[in-house]
Amino acid sequence: MSAHTPHQLSDEFPHDTDALHQLKLKSAHFRNLSDRYSVLNRSIHRIEVEVDGASDAYLTRLRKQRLSLLDEIAIMLEDAETVSA
Repeated sequence: MSAHTPHQLSDEFPHDTDALHQLKLKSAHFRNLSDRYSVLNRSIHRIEVEVDGASDAYLTRLRKQRLSLLDEIAIMLEDAETVSA
């Protein structure tokens, strides 16, 4: 398995790394979302590189969950930028 797991939040939001960091410091809800995203993303990566086995249906379900978390994180980032502006 590679040292870098694709789809980390810093990869998904490369221009928002400061906002990601600030939200992690200030919001327990955001930290929870971020932690859930990281665990889920690592699980998906392990399946994709065949360290762990899973059915296609299960992998698809995990990917949809990851997208849902990304959507929620994106909304929080947008809200944080609106407040900062």
